[in-house]
Amino acid sequence: MRCRGKGVVVLVLRADLVEAMVAHARADHPDEACGVLAGPEGADRPERFIAMTNAARSPTFYQFDSGEHLRVWRELDDADEEPVVIYHSHTATEAYPSRTDIKLAQEPNAHYVLISTRDPEQHELRSYRIREGEVTEEPVRVVDAY
Repeated sequence: MRCRGKGVVVLVLRADLVEAMVAHARADHPDEACGVLAGPEGADRPERFIAMTNAARSPTFYQFDSGEHLRVWRELDDADEEPVVIYHSHTATEAYPSRTDIKLAQEPNAHYVLISTRDPEQHELRSYRIREGEVTEEPVRVVDAY
């Protein structure tokens, strides 16, 4: 969900969805975790957490499992949903898209959320829009309910 304040677009996320992403990132550490927050088409409001498999099983790279990716995207289509957020973790670096992340960003309407788990005591969560190779950071507001 986007809200506008002083011309700035803000990604609004429910706290339970943030907690689920962070828990997934911590559970898969030291490998990168990845997944999707799905929501109604055109609503820009994530409602459902979908943890995906990092087929690369790597601490520096993520790749959706191709079969799982196809199945999940078909399920989203069937439910009139879309990937509102595509998330993954960085295990040793800040929560900023790498060159590879930027190159592989295929959903121009999605928010790309990165979670850094490099600090075992706290996480860093940031959101970006990635369109045609251009990265724009957007503020994130966490709420209890929409």
